[in-house]
Amino acid sequence: MSLPISAIGKAWYAIGKFTKAVSLTFNENKFSGKLTVDFSKLVNLQVLNLDFNNLRSGDFDETHFLESLTNCSSLEVLTIVSNQFGGVLPDFVGNLSSNMRFFTFDSNQLQGRIPPTIGNLVNLSLLSLFNNRFTGPIPSTIGKLQKLQRLSLRLNQLSGTIPDSIGNLSLVNELYFSNNNLEGTIPSSIGNCQRLVSLLLTQNNLSGTIPKELFQVSSLSIFLDLSHNHLSGPLPSEIGELKSLVALDISNNNLSGEIPGSISSCTSLEFLFLQGNMLQGSIPKSMEFTRGLQILDLSSNNLSGQIPTFMEKLPLINLNLSFNDFNGELPLHGIFANSTIISVYGNDKLCGGIPSLQLPRCPVKKLNRNFFSSKRVYAIVGASILGILILISSLVFYFRKKKIESTTLELLPKESFVQISYGELLNATDGFSSSNLIGAGGFGFVYRGVLDQIGDVAIKVLNLVNPGATRSFIAECKALKNIRHRNLVKIITCCSSIDFQGNEFKALVYELMKNGNLEKWLHPSQETSRPEFNLLQRLRVAIDVASALDYLHYQCEPTVIHCDLKPSNILLDQQMVAHVGDFGLARLYHPEMGISHHSSSMGVMGTVGYAAPEYGLGSEMSMKGDVYSYGILLLEMLTGKRPTDLMFVDGLNIRNFASQALTGNMIEIVMDPIILNVVEIVIGQRDNYLIALVKIGLACSEELPQNRMNMTDVVRELLQIKKAMFK
Repeated sequence: MSLPISAIGKAWYAIGKFTKAVSLTFNENKFSGKLTVDFSKLVNLQVLNLDFNNLRSGDFDETHFLESLTNCSSLEVLTIVSNQFGGVLPDFVGNLSSNMRFFTFDSNQLQGRIPPTIGNLVNLSLLSLFNNRFTGPIPSTIGKLQKLQRLSLRLNQLSGTIPDSIGNLSLVNELYFSNNNLEGTIPSSIGNCQRLVSLLLTQNNLSGTIPKELFQVSSLSIFLDLSHNHLSGPLPSEIGELKSLVALDISNNNLSGEIPGSISSCTSLEFLFLQGNMLQGSIPKSMEFTRGLQILDLSSNNLSGQIPTFMEKLPLINLNLSFNDFNGELPLHGIFANSTIISVYGNDKLCGGIPSLQLPRCPVKKLNRNFFSSKRVYAIVGASILGILILISSLVFYFRKKKIESTTLELLPKESFVQISYGELLNATDGFSSSNLIGAGGFGFVYRGVLDQIGDVAIKVLNLVNPGATRSFIAECKALKNIRHRNLVKIITCCSSIDFQGNEFKALVYELMKNGNLEKWLHPSQETSRPEFNLLQRLRVAIDVASALDYLHYQCEPTVIHCDLKPSNILLDQQMVAHVGDFGLARLYHPEMGISHHSSSMGVMGTVGYAAPEYGLGSEMSMKGDVYSYGILLLEMLTGKRPTDLMFVDGLNIRNFASQALTGNMIEIVMDPIILNVVEIVIGQRDNYLIALVKIGLACSEELPQNRMNMTDVVRELLQIKKAMFK
């Protein structure tokens, strides 16, 4: 049973008599003074939560109550976060229950060493002692905790080296050793932690080179922070193996050499901080392919050469190139057009740029006086005329040749056009075999295929018996013609032709997303076991989808309204990055012309359960309709319930079902059980994050469109939640 106590002054001695207690929760009260409870008779106790109180006495033995807990052989969770406990962590902590899974003593005033006996708690999955005053080394016995998934020792005064035994933690997801006084090198054994997703070693005294084994931990996907140390040597080329990493910070060290070109293989990278080192050479051309990069800081290095123009095309929101040795003309477009989000101070050889940067004008190049000699002019004019004649002849031939073909292909962006025939698609899918069928919808079927010049693709074959299919085909081509974003499905080409029986044939070819659609992850079929889809993964998907909608709504010209956002239209690549797809119902919005009506006969936009209620009343399609669909999608990701679930009857819907999480103790009932098993987050904090996410879902799915959030605010709030959750 659970016995939460809210009244200050309850006699502590009475608690020792609750011999049948299974869970004791005293968190978020104002209890103070010395904890004198004798827990030795609570042999059934599994959970003890004392978080967020003011417990302390100032006595040398104020953690002595832990000794009585050694008799609680069923104890699994002990969490004592944010109190005022001082003194030391006694050696007998190693005699606590061998069933212990969570041990958190964060944000207290504990001092002295971390007892080596902590290694006796071999079933721990979470050990968190951050924000105390521990000194001395990290005990090597930590390596015995081979079931550990999260280890946080940051914000202490630990010294000595990181023990090699850290490599024994083969299941660990997160290691947080930042803000200590650790020294020596990063042990190469850390490469054995092949499930590591986040590593923070910032603000220590670590030295030596970065072991290449660290960059071979391909599971790293959240944060790798080695900043503010004394690391030296070059960046290993193995950095390119971190294909799933979102944030990399190696700033303020003594690194030298060039930025390795292999960094372009970090395809998920959004934040890259390399400032405050001694890096040399130019910005590698391969960085043109870091298409997801948002923040890049290369300041205070020895980089040189010209700033490449490809950086204009990167989706950067902040760029710092100051205090290097760059030269030549500064680009004018993209991020370089906004002086408030770019810094180039301390590069005395730069010129040009927008006026607000106040760089000197670039010198005008002088032409050779003999260049325009009469013979040269005649030669140039003659060659130009000949070239024009050849071009006109080629164009006439081209358009005569293409006259019998569909002009629909012109809807695609030229730079991504690859000409594909019906026969090639037939061969790529083994004759559109049912074994290659991976999806079906109202307007067509989706097949997995392999094209010789491209590789693995997804091929959407339009069902032209449906009168809306052709309009859907044109709508999708128009919507995707000029948009580029890492969270949108990339269309490779299309095929508009006739099949071998003389029937009209239309198909769209996309990148193949190896992890299928979100529907499969939220609601797997009965034939397959439910995949692990944890809270962090869902939060990242939510951010990806919100970022895509924010781009479509506010960064595209014209604005794109998706009109059919739902789990089956969200695809996940090999790194579980989400991509919004299926623009067959999309509308374009021109401020001067309003909503496009190329598909007005399709009826009510969207899918039942996700379509905004105003659409059913005949309202115009709008960005607020997409926001509503997003809100329902977010609530579905949190609850694990479809908006059309059979339980939603008699006035109950997914909105008021999810809203129950905001009151009482309904979190455990409302949320999807899979996301409740968050071992790396204290239960009270976990619930706060879930409630914050539910509030966003509810705010997006308000009945009145004017009361809904906009996607820019949604992205900002989700990123704040992510930052708070894993800081």
